[in-house]
Amino acid sequence: MPLPRNYRPLHPFDNGDLTIRDEALAPWPRTPEVVRTHLTDYYGVITHLDRQIGRILQALRDSGEYEKTMIIFSSDHGLAIGSHGLFGKQNLYEDGMKVPLIIAGPGIPRGSSDALVYLHDIYPTVCDLVGSPAPGSLDGKSLAPIVRGKAAGVRDTLFLAYRSVQRAVRNDEWKLIRYPEINTSQLFNLQNDPDETNDLAADPIYAGRVAEMTAAPRTRAEGLRRSVAAHLEVAQGGEGR
Repeated sequence: MPLPRNYRPLHPFDNGDLTIRDEALAPWPRTPEVVRTHLTDYYGVITHLDRQIGRILQALRDSGEYEKTMIIFSSDHGLAIGSHGLFGKQNLYEDGMKVPLIIAGPGIPRGSSDALVYLHDIYPTVCDLVGSPAPGSLDGKSLAPIVRGKAAGVRDTLFLAYRSVQRAVRNDEWKLIRYPEINTSQLFNLQNDPDETNDLAADPIYAGRVAEMTAAPRTRAEGLRRSVAAHLEVAQGGEGR
C-alpha cells in the first residue's frame, strides 16, 4: 500500500484544530504502518460503496429507466489519512477540500473537467439541465455550460473557509491558505506542485502574489455586502409601494 505523496509524520505547525475528532483516529507522529492500515480500511469502504452504486445503476438498467435518468454523484469531504501529517478533513489542502462530482445522463457527453465549482452549484445546474428556471436568489452558478462542453468554467476563483482558523483562495494555478489566528500563510503553485509540498509564502519573489490573494477575500466580501444591501433596498422599496 503506497503512502500519499505528501505524507508527513506531523503537520509542520498548529493549524487550529490538530486534535479534533478525525485527527484523533491515530497517534502522533503518524507512522507509515498506521497510515497504510487506515488507507486499507478506507479503500475497502470505497470499494463497498462502489458496489452499492453499481447495484443502483443495474436496477435502473433492469427497469428500463437508465437511458432516461440523470445521475449525479457527490459526497462529503474525504480524509487526509497521512497527507501533510493530518488524518481528517478539517483543513483546506486539496486532500481536504475536494469532493467528487459526477454528472451523467441523457445528452451529457463523456469527459472530465478541472473547472472550479462549489457543491451549491448543483441546484442551479439541475434546473438548467432539465429546463426549469432557477430561483434568482441562489448563490450557486449553473455548471450546464461546462457539462455540455460549451465553457471551460463559470468562475476563476474559489474562496474556502474552515471555522475561524483557516481561510483559502484558489484559482487554476495558485492557492493561498491563511491561518489568521497564528498569522501564518502558505502559498502553493498547484500547476507545479499539486501535492502542496513546496510552500512559497516566505519567498520574497512571491510577496506581491501573497498580498494580492490575501486581499481577494476582503474584496469579495465587500462585493457581497453591496449586493445584499442592494437587494434589501429593492425589497424594502417594494414593500413601501
